[in-house]
Amino acid sequence: MAFIDRIGIDVGRKLPIEDAIAWAARHGVKAVDVQTDIAPNALETFDGPRCARVLEACEKLGVSLALHTLSAVNVAEISPFLRDATDDYLAAYVSLAARLKAKWVIVHGGYHFTADVRLRKQAAIERLARTAEGAEKAGVQLLLENLNGEPERAEVHYMPDTLADTQSFLEQITSPNLRWSFTINHAHYDPLGIKGWVERMDMRRCGEVRVADNNGLYELHMHPGTGTVDFVEMFRLIEGAGYRGPYTCGWGTVEQMLEGRLYLAERAREAGVA
Repeated sequence: MAFIDRIGIDVGRKLPIEDAIAWAARHGVKAVDVQTDIAPNALETFDGPRCARVLEACEKLGVSLALHTLSAVNVAEISPFLRDATDDYLAAYVSLAARLKAKWVIVHGGYHFTADVRLRKQAAIERLARTAEGAEKAGVQLLLENLNGEPERAEVHYMPDTLADTQSFLEQITSPNLRWSFTINHAHYDPLGIKGWVERMDMRRCGEVRVADNNGLYELHMHPGTGTVDFVEMFRLIEGAGYRGPYTCGWGTVEQMLEGRLYLAERAREAGVA
């Protein structure tokens, strides 16, 4: 496989899923990541006929599919009624992933409000463990994304946003159906940097690397080459740690990501990635 074929594109909700698959095939992209919360890919629109069309298109055009839950949904929810709704939301994504034969589902750990961090973190871990149990039964792979750190004095903070928290989530949820999605632009402005994360995390549990540039200061998803990420060094570190899985572009428009995909492949070549 050519290295560029390992680089997919996060279409999100920019295109209907059928159009995203066709667009990817036209441009030689082998994998797309889509969100199915609202139009044009609202989850409740995936009835039998639509699922059949998506499956047929993926098989015919040679494009694999991944699903991406919305980080705005608080997986650390503790309130009545909303607790059950959050469980149902994640279960619905797992069910749809099974029906569409999606390669994985990106999940998140939710967020806390500083004063309730311990309570919400435990709720998130327990909820993801339940979801992973359902994913095992459905034959679905979940990937937990390390999210962006917020300023220290911010009231709201995503989970997991630090290396320690990411390790804690993965240590406590031992299901083989929950692995890690490494977002390098979030790690880039963490004090440890990308190098620190790669050196301290178990890359054997990494199922995807999500890629964008960043200014090294705060949350941004920038076009590769416009920020301060050294992508040659990034590829040396990650591939040198034994990772041979997929990369996913996550910034800008689909056209910009298509252009940036070529840039990434060239930086990988400079890093000596075959």
